[in-house]
Amino acid sequence: MNLNDAKLRTIASNTFGIFLRDKLLIIFSALFLCVILMMMTPLLTLKARTTISNMENMQVYVLGLVSMIMSMVSGAGSLLAAWAAADAVATEMKSGTILAVMARPVKRWEFLLGKYLGVLILMALYVAMMFALSYLLAWMGGQRVQSATWVLLAYPMVRYAIYAAIAMAVATVAHPVLSWAFTLLLGVSAMLVVPRGEPSDNLAARWLSTGLYYVLPSTEFLSEDRFLSIKDATLHQTGWLEHLTTLTYGVDYAFVLLLLAMWSFHFRSLKRD
Repeated sequence: MNLNDAKLRTIASNTFGIFLRDKLLIIFSALFLCVILMMMTPLLTLKARTTISNMENMQVYVLGLVSMIMSMVSGAGSLLAAWAAADAVATEMKSGTILAVMARPVKRWEFLLGKYLGVLILMALYVAMMFALSYLLAWMGGQRVQSATWVLLAYPMVRYAIYAAIAMAVATVAHPVLSWAFTLLLGVSAMLVVPRGEPSDNLAARWLSTGLYYVLPSTEFLSEDRFLSIKDATLHQTGWLEHLTTLTYGVDYAFVLLLLAMWSFHFRSLKRD
């Protein structure tokens, strides 16, 4: 058991190290940081204009700007999780280094799980950055985030685990670009598809919409934006049971997809494409 743990830690740490040296990710991070810096300017303006008399209105404006920026950052994280997971498998397959890894020996499920853990380490770093950024943006606007710390950390982490698992499962049978595009399409579809409760002449469309709603990952339920608040009065009163149910759903969904990826990868040829 300890030997297996050592293998997983080695694969995960090596995968994370590769991400830190990935030129594409470095360029993406630099461009994205520039965009965030430009969007911070309105917050500084609002802070300068905040007085005791307009405090209530400024809280609304600041929360709106913070939510908009964090939604963009959160969406970029979903794309990052999908791309990192797909590329983590495809790169080793394309270079042929996977054959050397398997010769140690390493089981296929250990290789895939180690890669997945490496992606989760990267996303944990990203989530920590998101958390710090939300507090920084609120402070720049002269406000303070009231939401629970663990909520702003746990919800995006579980959501990214789902996106990474989807992309990794598809990457075992398709090109990483196709895997990334498929995951993006799936995520958008999950946000758009809602069950139709009203009567409809098209019974087939209603059944299809309802079926897709339950099959596709409901990542909107795992959005930390539901709990991001600057005013105590606007905090969502969510009980522990609802939190536990929602997060368990997300973890279970990611786990099932990871098992599917392992099953698919078991039959995949390890030769270069």
